[in-house]
Amino acid sequence: MVATPHGVELEVFATGTGVTTVFAHGLGQGIAETRPLGSGVLGRRVFFHFRGHGRSGAPPGPWSHLDLARDLRAVADLTGATRALGVSLGAGALVRLLADNPTRFERVVFFLPAALASPREPAISERFDALLEAAEEQDPAGLADVISLEIPPSVRATPGGWAYLRQRVEQIVHFGLSPALADLPRQAPLPDASAVAALRAVTAEALVLGCHNDDVHPAYVAEELADALPKSELHLYDAPGVLWNERADVRARVASFLNH
Repeated sequence: MVATPHGVELEVFATGTGVTTVFAHGLGQGIAETRPLGSGVLGRRVFFHFRGHGRSGAPPGPWSHLDLARDLRAVADLTGATRALGVSLGAGALVRLLADNPTRFERVVFFLPAALASPREPAISERFDALLEAAEEQDPAGLADVISLEIPPSVRATPGGWAYLRQRVEQIVHFGLSPALADLPRQAPLPDASAVAALRAVTAEALVLGCHNDDVHPAYVAEELADALPKSELHLYDAPGVLWNERADVRARVASFLNH
């Protein structure tokens, strides 16, 4: 655990030495889900849980992407990270951090960004509401029903699919999810178009990885983000379930970019 300057204790796991990259997970997920993305990344890799996840603290809510950006910035500052990778919600926190601090990182990766200046579709918020309800009730079956939607149908009945489902359910049953997370899917990382324009000042090299036909992480969000960043590279995968169907390619792209 690390104590941040803004008074929130965050669970942190670090491995390796050298140039440091911080990894920020998605909503309702955690360190276990971001570690595969760092498997080929050289140097020191720092993984953490946002507030309300894992062993991290949960100060009174409601929370915003600005709060998450502060969590990410604190971990990056305390560990000396010069590079960052954000997944979904973590990508939103990274967007917000860079809009306010455009020179903070040298290289950044946005994996499946979910929103920019507009909130997600209502159906996505409703799915997360169901996850929070099952977490509050300590209902493994309810959690499994919601989490299984993250797994491509072709993989759900495989050993890998079952292992992922079991790990996710056990994590949430054991540590819970803070109810203060509920408003986040209904918010956008950036308040308006002028904040998007502020991304033109970002000095970091950026890699944006998105996906076609992904209702949770629309391709147009990745396209808009890549267009807003002055030094960006965009790659769009063909179908959802990228970490299941394209894991080797994702790892290779992330490692090649961050190890440059």
